[in-house]
Formats: sequence, C-alpha cells, structure tokens
Amino acid sequence: MPRHKLKIAVVLGGGGLKGFAHIGVLRALQERKIVPTRIAGTSIGAFIASAWVAGMSVDEMQGRAESLQKRDLFRVDHVGMLVNRFRGASIYLEAPLRALCESVGPKGTFEGLRIPLLVNTVDVERGTQVVWGLPGLQNVPVADAVYASCALPGAFPPGKVDGRVCVDGGVIDNLPASIAALGMDAVFACDVGSSDLSPATDVTTKGFAAIYMRSATIMMHALQGWPLSTWNGPPMVLARPRLGHVDWLGFGNTKEVIDEGYRAASEALDSLDTALAAHGGIHPRRPIQIHVDRSRCTGCTTCVALAPRTMALDAEGKAYPLAPEREWSPADGDFVRHCPTAAITVKRLDVADDMAAETLDVPHAQPPGEEAA
Repeated sequence: MPRHKLKIAVVLGGGGLKGFAHIGVLRALQERKIVPTRIAGTSIGAFIASAWVAGMSVDEMQGRAESLQKRDLFRVDHVGMLVNRFRGASIYLEAPLRALCESVGPKGTFEGLRIPLLVNTVDVERGTQVVWGLPGLQNVPVADAVYASCALPGAFPPGKVDGRVCVDGGVIDNLPASIAALGMDAVFACDVGSSDLSPATDVTTKGFAAIYMRSATIMMHALQGWPLSTWNGPPMVLARPRLGHVDWLGFGNTKEVIDEGYRAASEALDSLDTALAAHGGIHPRRPIQIHVDRSRCTGCTTCVALAPRTMALDAEGKAYPLAPEREWSPADGDFVRHCPTAAITVKRLDVADDMAAETLDVPHAQPPGEEAA
C-alpha cells in the first residue's frame, strides 16, 4: 500500500522538558511527508501534539521552546505551602502551565479537529486511565485535558476535566501506543521520559525533587516495559532519544534536546519500510551480540528470571545467552541493566567496534562502585 494511504498513528511520550525532543520528531516526520492519521500523547507529548493539531509550525514550536524561561512555567505556590503546608495540592501554581496549554492548543473541544487527537490522563480519584478524544470523551475543552495530562503529581495541581480530577497520564501509561494503534496500519512512537536509565551517582545530593523524579522515571520505565515486550499490534517504529543526562524539569538544553529528537526519529524512520513489510513487531531491529563475563557472574538468576527465553544457567551455575547473536529492537534487553554485577554486555554487530557502545539503544548496567561515564 502506498505510504500516503497508510493509516499511521504518532505517539509522543511524557518526559518533562525532555519532551521538546518531540519537536525534532515532528520535523523528521514532516521532511518525509508522513502525515499522522491520529496523534496521541502523554504530558508534554500531549502538549506538543495539541500544538501540532492546532496548526502551529515546527519552526514556531522550536522558537517558543527555546525562548521559554523557568518563570514562564514554574512559580512556587508560596501562599498555599505556607497556609496549607502538607495539605497543599502542589509545589507550583497552576496558572502558568494552564496559560501555556491554552496558548498553543486548539480552541474548543476535541470534536471536529483536523487530525484526531488523543490526550492521556489518569483519574486520580477513580484510579483509572482516561484518554480524552476517544468516542464519548470528546466534548471537553482540549486545554483542560492537556493541562491535566501535564499535571505531574506534587508539582502541579490536578486538573478537572468534565468533572473528573485528572493528573499526568504517565502515572499509568507514559507512551499510550496500544490505544492509539487501534485500527491503524502502523505506529510511530517516541519515548523520551523513561527509556534511558543511565546510572546516576549523585541523586541524593540534589534534594527530594531529584529523588522523586528519578524514582518516577524508574516507575515509568517499568510500567512501559510490559506493553512493549508483549506488543502484538501493527508494526511500530520506536524512537528513543538519548536524553539520560537531561533533567526532566531543567532548562538550558532545549536546542540540544530538539536536535536529538530529530536524530533519533530520522534514524528510526529509516526502518519504516522494513517495519511495514514485517506486518508487526517493534523496529528498528539491530543485529547484536550478548556476552557474559563469567568472572563477574554470581549465578544470582536475575537475568534468567526476567528473560527466560534469552538467558539460562549452565552446569556451573553461570549465566549464558541461549542465542548469543540475535536481532533486538529498542524495546528489548531490559534485563541487561538489572544484572547486579554488570556481567552482561551487549554490542551491535552492524557498526564498527569503536561506535558500537554509542549507537546501541539497549539498556546497560553499571558495575558496583564505578561511576557513570
């Protein structure tokens, strides 16, 4: 089927200000003349998606992102914290974030948008996922849903959408690909918030906010792993920009983040035709080699428990790969980083040895007592 007739869903994940990478993603899609049939997002992914649906150009998005200042978004609710103390709804005021959501997205409701938009939230009172824009969930202001999707618990107050008290959709699903994929021929997804769990050695020195965000990242990563590892929808092209060094709520890296989104999306989109021909699975798929350092392996069985189809124990109680050479997608290999002694390493076989580590989009472990590079 010609590309222009394909029904393609674009899914943009949450990740705080790392999500500005999605602007580069949209530029890469635009250059390849890929027009989404449906676009879905969580948190900043919903924010960027709403701007695109409203007709904002990629150039304008980038200009606005690069000019955004901390005071435009984060204003501490001093009165609320002083008066209510631990009963306060959040650290920051609602008004600045809500104003941004209202200024970039479509005016009015989800009905009649030029491109169907799905905004992922969580009803914090009912404990349920609510995706605004689905049938029966369209007659609400888009700005209300986008604000709620961006309302990171504790940082911003929950948002009210059609009488529901909603917060950041990443609490349940940071990359709402499954629901966006229904009825589609293919999915392009960009995960910016939970994919890169590079070791961090200074979390405790940066205060409670850094500890909270690191913990939230780990939680979201774990939640995201299951639906990707069991993906049985249409072919998915998954981009995972390398943004582990960027703070969720930090400023000063905007252009770098956008450029990295463009790079990751462009590289992933090179596999689109291959993905379509495969009729399923997650792409791009890279030839890799798994190696176990037997001197480090303690036989703890963690890798076997997490990946029984990939790893096993030999007669001496040491781990080994059932097939040392295989193909992996960006969603594969999470068990590697869980090895407590970093005995398992993975390298790509389709690039030069001196580039293999830099171009490998799979998790890795850090040996105990060694600082992250």
